[in-house]
Amino acid sequence: MAQPFTTPRSTTTLLSEATSVAPGQPFRVALDQSLSRGWHIYWSNPGDAGAPPEITWTLPEGATASGLQFPAPSRIAYGPLVNFGYQNSASFLASITPPASLRPGESLSITAVANWLICAEICIPEEARFTLTLPVEAISRPAPGQAGRFAAAEAALPRPLPFPARIGFAGSAGALEITALPPGGLREAFFFPAIPALIDNAAPQPLAVEAGRLTLGLTRGTAPLPSAIEGVLALTDSQGIRQAYAINLPPGPMPALTPVLPLWQALLFAMLGGLILNLMPCVFPILAMKAVGLARLAGEDRGQIRAHAASYSAGVVLSFLAIGAALLGLRLAGSAAGWGFQFTQPGFVALMAWVMLAVGLNLSGAYAMAGPVLSGQARRGHAGSFFTGALAVLVATPCTAPFMAVALGAAMALPPLPMLLVFAAMGLGLAWPYALLGLAPGLASLLPRPGLWMERLRQALAWPMYAASAWLVWVLARLAGPHGVALALLGGLLVGFAAWALGRAQRGGGRLARPGALSAALAALALLPVFLGTTPPPGLNSGPYEPWSAARVEALRAEGRPVFVNLTAAWCISCKVNELVALDTAAVQAGFTAAGVTQLVGDWTRGDSAITALLRAHGREGVPLYLFYPAQGAPPVMLPQILTEGIVLRAIGGAG
Repeated sequence: MAQPFTTPRSTTTLLSEATSVAPGQPFRVALDQSLSRGWHIYWSNPGDAGAPPEITWTLPEGATASGLQFPAPSRIAYGPLVNFGYQNSASFLASITPPASLRPGESLSITAVANWLICAEICIPEEARFTLTLPVEAISRPAPGQAGRFAAAEAALPRPLPFPARIGFAGSAGALEITALPPGGLREAFFFPAIPALIDNAAPQPLAVEAGRLTLGLTRGTAPLPSAIEGVLALTDSQGIRQAYAINLPPGPMPALTPVLPLWQALLFAMLGGLILNLMPCVFPILAMKAVGLARLAGEDRGQIRAHAASYSAGVVLSFLAIGAALLGLRLAGSAAGWGFQFTQPGFVALMAWVMLAVGLNLSGAYAMAGPVLSGQARRGHAGSFFTGALAVLVATPCTAPFMAVALGAAMALPPLPMLLVFAAMGLGLAWPYALLGLAPGLASLLPRPGLWMERLRQALAWPMYAASAWLVWVLARLAGPHGVALALLGGLLVGFAAWALGRAQRGGGRLARPGALSAALAALALLPVFLGTTPPPGLNSGPYEPWSAARVEALRAEGRPVFVNLTAAWCISCKVNELVALDTAAVQAGFTAAGVTQLVGDWTRGDSAITALLRAHGREGVPLYLFYPAQGAPPVMLPQILTEGIVLRAIGGAG
């Protein structure tokens, strides 16, 4: 081993696999780098920026050295750029062949000058010089203690791809297809091209896996298409185990991807889905707030109507854009987040339960809040309208309406800007009833005039808020168990006290009322980090259902049995309504039994990478998803997201 080269950023060493060498017999060396926290180095194709490590050898006459072998890289996102490289550590292997003319008793002297670029917020070029002097013997002897390090370095190298594969492009779109995959869950895949700028590194690579076939969507970059496309395909299974394979394929016709909508159709479907979302059960509590606001606007002038309609619409559209941007950022960071991802976090669900409780207390008159929708004081500003729109979006995310699921699946396969346009269109659809008042304020004259009835309606509409809060606590029981429910109830008590104290202060109460309200609200917020330590209760398998797994589906299909898969979540109201009216009814359960259908349930309540992969394989970004696999291995049928008994019974009618 040569003398290590150490800086505050890294420690680099040239290791030898052998302590002595034999004439003409190759042995391996490794440029081994250990990186400080936050620093990274680069792969042979560094991605959008950077430079790979290089090494220059000085060898005796007759000796040869191979090029560096690079381990499989990872994505390193930095702003809009995506680089390929390594964090924490990396080992680069090379092979040295001594001259055949060497004789035992002589020595082999090797000098290597290594250069690399190491980056965090800044990039620093580093250079080190290493010298190895090894005795020559008749038989090479391995270096003690180095076998494990070289074995680990070899295991990190991409292995030959054992599956049939093809790759192709059509215009700016492309796809990589792998067939004959073994059964088992696949969490994610990513293709690292060996040629810089061959593909758009920051573009999503939508993954679809079905019936042993993997297709990975690609977006062309600016580099010319070579005669052979080389690179590394990294596959991560449902257990989080990553395996990298070397790709070397001639480009051909583009393999067929899961159908993706053209942008105009995705925008249309997104707007229709957002409009229908107004009628979904998850948005019913917010309709109460809208009803009060609409009634109050009937007494306002046209300017006020336009302004409040614009404020509400801006809150909806900007919130949709924020969710789209968050999903985009999580995807670029390698996360498997999908639609409704925030409801998989217990802290967020608890916060929403407290917000619903606070809104209900406001509608009941416990305290006043600025803004026309919540307090009815239309001329005090438009913050209430804006945040009512934002709240409508947050509460709507447990649902996916017709058209919306297809639009979401298409959005996540688009580049960033078109993707965000689809999310904006969804927000415009949700806001459209209110936005229509901004375009035609005269419609407000058709509404009843304000009066005492409105105050009574306002108080009555507090109860849907309380019901929504109670439902969210039930969801929390599925996410975080009894401990999480206890925390939520304590937080609800603090929110109730804060509302009472604030109302007392607004009515001219004691000087300590307002500080008391603020202290109680802050104490409730301080409980949120505690939810990170909660754990979900054990799953309960009852009735005719079994837990979903890809292996279980494959086993049942191998037996020729029909299978019904229900991907659901406790926080998905659409899922629960479908189960109540179409899946758990006596008629449908009798139909399942008569047809010999096995029912599998995939619970996405707290997120699950294998379920996420199945959703994406069928062009979906959220639940519900219903799949019926007919007997004898026929392709699966995807059912609508809004079910009736008739739809389900017709789907399974030929199962037997």
